[in-house]
Amino acid sequence: MKASVVLSLIGYLVVPSGAAVLGRCVVAKKLHEGGLSDFEGYSLENWVCLAYFESKFNPTAVYDNSSGNFTGYGLFQIRNDDWCDHGKNRCHVSCSALLNPNLNQTIECAKKIVKGKRGMGAWRSWSLNCRYSDTLARWLDGCDL
Repeated sequence: MKASVVLSLIGYLVVPSGAAVLGRCVVAKKLHEGGLSDFEGYSLENWVCLAYFESKFNPTAVYDNSSGNFTGYGLFQIRNDDWCDHGKNRCHVSCSALLNPNLNQTIECAKKIVKGKRGMGAWRSWSLNCRYSDTLARWLDGCDL
């Protein structure tokens, strides 16, 4: 009986080898290397916070909103209605390219979005969870950048 309980618990803890979720410091490093540190006046901590609240650090996340008006793609859940190939395509990129764990095209598209008049306010989750946070520094704790 004990062995089956232990095996069940281990099953919940094991992450499939194909899992795309990145670690917090890996995300921070990729975003830093992509030039997002202090881009348009937003600290790297803001970007890491945004990535967590948009996708939980999953660069392959796809979210269809309940009304069916748009789909969000990748680490920052970039919307297809404005930014990638199914809509206005302001980033000149396919939506599937925003699902690449190397994050290059995702970062370039995010830069275009944040240059808009709303800045990071274009992401509701940033406004709700990161904008006025007094604990942003924790997003880089222990990361060697």
